[in-house]
Amino acid sequence: MPARSCWSLKYESNMTTTTIAEHVQTTEFGPEILQGLKTMLKYLPSKYFYDEIGDRIFQEIMHCEEYYPFACEMEIFRRRTPAMVAAITRSCDAFDLIELGPGDCKKSSYLLRYLVNSGARFTYIPIDISSNVINLLQTKLPERIPGLKVMGFNGEYLPMIKAATKASGRRKVVLFLGSNLGNMSPAEARLFCRKLRCHLSPGDLVLIGLDLKKYPGLVLAAYNDKAGITKRFNLNLLERINRELNANFDTAQFDHFPVYDEASGACKSYLVSQIDQEVTFWCNGEKQRIRFARNEEIFMEISQKYRVDQVDHLACQAFFKPVQQFFDELEWFVDALWCAV
Repeated sequence: MPARSCWSLKYESNMTTTTIAEHVQTTEFGPEILQGLKTMLKYLPSKYFYDEIGDRIFQEIMHCEEYYPFACEMEIFRRRTPAMVAAITRSCDAFDLIELGPGDCKKSSYLLRYLVNSGARFTYIPIDISSNVINLLQTKLPERIPGLKVMGFNGEYLPMIKAATKASGRRKVVLFLGSNLGNMSPAEARLFCRKLRCHLSPGDLVLIGLDLKKYPGLVLAAYNDKAGITKRFNLNLLERINRELNANFDTAQFDHFPVYDEASGACKSYLVSQIDQEVTFWCNGEKQRIRFARNEEIFMEISQKYRVDQVDHLACQAFFKPVQQFFDELEWFVDALWCAV
């Protein structure tokens, strides 16, 4: 992922809350949207789902009946947090707990509260592309968990991890929960994990959440809920383009369509044009025109599913050593602990 255009650092060691780039303006939104819609097989970067409205809709998705990954991982953190803490605090030294894409921190809050109550010496560093998320975490988390030190980074994952390692030389524990890694193809996930490893030192830890392969009907329903929340989430990206690029997408003329291939483990979401139509928007000071044929799709997102042995193999491919695995009761989801080698 490309770096944001700018960020600034302000750190005061005697304060509970630290601010890193409270708001980062991006000049990449328009060009990246244009690039995706100009290709033969149209796509939109899924990272742009998460504006303020998208953040709210995603919270609804996590609590809808069909979306099992959130409930499964919540169960893991409710039941297995003591074991997780024991695994990441075997060394008594101070460390930085970095979370990529923390959302509202409902799952990691179990871990944060347990660490604070056990007297662990650590600083919590959430990294998110959404300035809305970072601002909320920096103001609300220390109120919910007294004594927690928060240092938020607003920007893309890898550049901000690089910045975090420069800000502190302490041991790192990285959380990448919620099957966020599953929003990449296996090849992209392998490359991302290798790049992540380049920013870490031997002995640093990574706790990665991944959805496991299961009955295809359960998987497909999770991304096609009866209430249409996931559909609204996808269509909101078109509405964001309307708002920010003065586009004229008619969202009523696009439908949400997910597909799941059990063999590859890839669940993919598309928006499909219901009619022949032309959409215009502004980018780089010019009016852009994009034509859609009837039934032409826009690829929106992948949600990759894995077998347990594939999770271990991914760790080894990225120069990590599998350490421990934490499952929900049904073994539908795993949080895998890896150690950088």
